[in-house]
Amino acid sequence: MVETKRYWINERLLKISVGKKRFNIAPAILDIIKAYIRTKRVSFETFIKTCERLKSIAKEKGKEIETFIFGLLAPNVDARIFEIVSYAILKYFYHDQTVYFGFQLDKIEESPLKLYKTGRTNANDGGIDFVMRPLGRFFQVTETLDVRKYFLDIDKIERYPISFVIKSEENVEVLTGQLRSGAQKQYAVQAVVDKYMNCIEEVINIPMLRERLRIAVKQGYLREIINEIVRQSKVEFNYEEADDDDE
Repeated sequence: MVETKRYWINERLLKISVGKKRFNIAPAILDIIKAYIRTKRVSFETFIKTCERLKSIAKEKGKEIETFIFGLLAPNVDARIFEIVSYAILKYFYHDQTVYFGFQLDKIEESPLKLYKTGRTNANDGGIDFVMRPLGRFFQVTETLDVRKYFLDIDKIERYPISFVIKSEENVEVLTGQLRSGAQKQYAVQAVVDKYMNCIEEVINIPMLRERLRIAVKQGYLREIINEIVRQSKVEFNYEEADDDDE
């Protein structure tokens, strides 16, 4: 549980029989989990400290921060980090864009586009990763080209248009072609394939994220982007400063 920082499991489920002997593998599993946590924590603390250092020198060495963020836009980057970085970039890419809404022609109001992150990364909670107001655009971050995953996302929002942020260097046209090819293999009826493919509002790949980062940086949002990456990362990984850690 996040509140208690403790997880509980019935130890009897971790007792196995080999021949006539019975072994309790719970201690060994705990050792493996603790070793994994230590490794991930050290890695993530290094990441956070790097972000904090870059944030502190943003005005003097903005190019170094930009290079650092570019390095996080790669196919081999941790999926959670990639989602967080994608969110920070897109949030400030759309930040200055506005649309006009109103219920009466003489009362049209200008509304800025705002991107919201809806939950934890890789949560498998059936949710959508980002939502944009006031347009109501949905964004889903993924690293797979399994067409079943895409269509599942489309189905769970009743085939409402959705944009996919794909952790891939492949050209957008190639990615879209691969999705259509996969759909045609899964569904024999072309009308069904077309209906699903028409629900894909936009495909955003790594090169597009890099270009949108450049645009956001030119608009003066480099410091805000790195701040957002640090803030979202600390929330995602339940990170606390050493002084705040009871343990």
